[in-house]
Amino acid sequence: MNRKTTKRRPAQEQDQLIFSALQESGRPVSAYELIDQLRDRATLAPQTVYRALDRLIASGSAHRLESLNAFVACCQSAHEGTAVFAICDECGTVSEFAEPSAVEALAGWAKRSNYTVRAMTLELRGRCATCSARAA
Repeated sequence: MNRKTTKRRPAQEQDQLIFSALQESGRPVSAYELIDQLRDRATLAPQTVYRALDRLIASGSAHRLESLNAFVACCQSAHEGTAVFAICDECGTVSEFAEPSAVEALAGWAKRSNYTVRAMTLELRGRCATCSARAA
């Protein structure tokens, strides 16, 4: 019986592998899409990919897009707070940007309402400028 041997990678190496795949994708991807994308380079179990994604999110290197149940590499060098994402419903592009005043307004509401925020993800859904121009 020939068994494929798998080399157990350190967490840091797995994280770098997953992060590189996120960057190469250039679009939001699911954990299972990452597994398929990396199939030639590594044999990864879903729980391994999810653990790596959790670490990347915790470090600020990646984000989870709640509405798409997908992940993207962080495009900003430093966050001044919560990132905001504009997601095009037509072409699927995602733009990441900071909008401090929107985040401050929501944080102010939470404070006034004695609401403890665990996580905040702001996503705008619509049509990007390219798709809008194409439709005009």
